Amino acid sequence: MTNRITVNADRAKGTINRNIYGHFSEHLGRCIYEGLWVGEDSEIPNTKGIRNDVAAALKKMKIPVLRWPGGCFADEYHWKDGIGPKENRKQMINTHWGGVVENNHFGTHEFMMLCEMLECEPYINGNVGSGTVQEMADWVEYLTFEGVSPMAELREANGRPEPWKVKYFGVGNENWGCGGNMRPEYYADLYRQFQTYVRNYGSNRIHKIACGPNTDDYHWMETLMKQAHRFMDSITVHYYTVPGDSWQEKGAATGFPEDMWRVTLKKALFMEELISKHSAIMDQYDPDKRIGLLVDEWGTWHDVEPGTNPGFLYQQNTIRDALVAGISLNIFNEHCDRVQMANIAQLVNVLQAVILTEGEKMVLTPTYHVFDMYKVHQDAQLLDVHQSITELGEGKQAIPQISVSASKDEEGRIHISLCNLDHQAGAKVEVELRGLVDKLVSVQGTTLTSDAIDGHNTFEEKDNVAPTEFTAFNLIDQVIHAELPPMSVTVLALTAE
Repeated sequence: MTNRITVNADRAKGTINRNIYGHFSEHLGRCIYEGLWVGEDSEIPNTKGIRNDVAAALKKMKIPVLRWPGGCFADEYHWKDGIGPKENRKQMINTHWGGVVENNHFGTHEFMMLCEMLECEPYINGNVGSGTVQEMADWVEYLTFEGVSPMAELREANGRPEPWKVKYFGVGNENWGCGGNMRPEYYADLYRQFQTYVRNYGSNRIHKIACGPNTDDYHWMETLMKQAHRFMDSITVHYYTVPGDSWQEKGAATGFPEDMWRVTLKKALFMEELISKHSAIMDQYDPDKRIGLLVDEWGTWHDVEPGTNPGFLYQQNTIRDALVAGISLNIFNEHCDRVQMANIAQLVNVLQAVILTEGEKMVLTPTYHVFDMYKVHQDAQLLDVHQSITELGEGKQAIPQISVSASKDEEGRIHISLCNLDHQAGAKVEVELRGLVDKLVSVQGTTLTSDAIDGHNTFEEKDNVAPTEFTAFNLIDQVIHAELPPMSVTVLALTAE
């Protein structure tokens, strides 16, 4: 059957915030150390300790915002341990992730330097679980105060006279779990207290972020919105796509049975229900949609690769993960009235990473390529889309064959992202363009696919799964007739004159 999609080019539904394409870097496994930071004395080419190859790849992808230092690590991180001469920085045990020694060589200055190199916004998570109000207040002052104060003088003594601009600041992380095992009523009161001292200094204006629920904990969202919505600019939600039946048996990243393909994508599609239901609760207290919903942890979570430290959460990344990314980003786009940021977990070497490293070697994953292809949606206008899509399977286990999103950029170019969720067959698609002032004259396409359901890139074969030109379409009377490859992510670029 043919899937029919109508894109109304003259009906914009809102702006897709570029931060929907954000990322997350935690002191976990080899994300920071070896992945981003190798130190100035490393033989791996670097700029002030930051890996050059990784930084260049991230700049190409146009990473808009980066969250740090966690994650669970955030609520045991004491920022003063990570400033000053590196030889004097306090070492600590990373109790959450592998029990390894954290030497704190990558701290506030190094993170802010990385964000400057990547030209992205920093998103800092403060410590509520084991920290104090004073500690959080001091960190904000250290980062953003210009003038005479103890923290500004300390910053200058550490080599940074001028303050940084910090917009996004999270007051705690997963305080329902690793951040303190709190009840929502208790955290709501703590949030109100802590955020009071996350102050604006000078021209810097902080966007205050409350810790929201785990997955479908609608009681947590209801409580936080009821008790603290006046004091927040955004609230988070975390959701991971776990293919297996439990956290103890999450399923392998590669070599998985064929029936796990559809199971995984079905779970990824649950993001639509989550956002819709959490948004409905938020609408009761924030009908004007002032408060953003931030999906600041999402992605696939598989069993770790055999032979690796279980606490490092290192997993391979396949075309299946690429489809999860494409589906999720399409959903975020469609909810851009409420979703103002999302941060895939995580940036390098951890969970659904966009980059993997091993010593001096680096490889871009299929998920990286999806983000690179989708960057055209950043800050574009979401277009109204109507669709008649074939279903795969039956009943509650059915999934749509196609996931779609469309936008128009400031130059008037239209981009349509199409995911074919069918791993066995191509998908016939008709895309009708309505509301164009000028005639559609050019269509170009890029696609990402694989010959195997667990197709992935390795350090020896880096381009097993890489984007190629997409030409399997015809343009007839403003209608694009295309056949998408099986298990593929495709982006069409349309111009008119």
